Amino acid sequence: MLVAQPGIFAQGARSHQYLELDLRAGADPDGVRRALASLREPAVTAGGLNLVIGLGLDLMRRLARDDTPEALAPFTPIAGAGGRGAPATPHDLWLWLHGTGPDVVLDGAVAAAAALAPVVTVASEQPAFVYRDSRDLTGFVDGTENPPVQEAPEVALVPAGETGEGGSFVLTMKWVHALAAFHALPVAKQEAVIGRTKTDSVELDEGVKQPSAHISRVVIEEDGEELEIYRRSTPFGTVLERGLYFVAFSADPSRFDKMLARMFGTTGDGLHDRLTEFSRPVSGAYYFAPSLECLDRVFDERQS
Repeated sequence: MLVAQPGIFAQGARSHQYLELDLRAGADPDGVRRALASLREPAVTAGGLNLVIGLGLDLMRRLARDDTPEALAPFTPIAGAGGRGAPATPHDLWLWLHGTGPDVVLDGAVAAAAALAPVVTVASEQPAFVYRDSRDLTGFVDGTENPPVQEAPEVALVPAGETGEGGSFVLTMKWVHALAAFHALPVAKQEAVIGRTKTDSVELDEGVKQPSAHISRVVIEEDGEELEIYRRSTPFGTVLERGLYFVAFSADPSRFDKMLARMFGTTGDGLHDRLTEFSRPVSGAYYFAPSLECLDRVFDERQS
């Protein structure tokens, strides 16, 4: 099995930063490869900092065609029930930096952007953080359904022998919460929206949990097996705007499509995820996080 980017699974970082970048017009492949290779220099990756690199479909095909899985596709805009939906905001490159503190992460993000500046422009950036005991800003624990860390690679990574081995499909979405409206609900009604208790994150009994609860819509079983994804989302916020930068990794991108269809009510069962009544995505993109061996090939100018 090829080696995955370790930052996908690294634990303990409380400060995060996400960058989405677009290639400059006329950027040549050799220049792109050199710029990406420079991200491994100590100035970018040292000092308690993790870096995960994701490539969009076009850039994967351009730099690593033989390693590009057939299942990698652009994010499709979603037009869901009740006018709710998700936009497609594709970019060429995605960087996730997370580390010991906001100073380390910011320094790393600035260094990465500077290293890539000859060939890309920064389209968006989002600082984020771990909130309290890994809670979303709604006050509910986030990521409860994640597999244990030791089992996460099986969920997140393309299996050995398949194209893209050791890499992972990535879904990113920035969700903006309507927290005043959500927090105005009594706690029991908040719990009905999520499908879990607020204090200790215990799933509601089947007789109590509504079919439109968040947990009911995103936990999917097929043939008795749960279609798991590996979530690494983190909250972001200012006084004016607060939400969740959703990040998930999977060995199979169809799991994302099925989850989103159930959330936004496009499956034909007449239901949608009630959480979408209190949070809306303002971005949506798919990337591929190649294995370390694949990244070495991406960085090698002899591949051009």
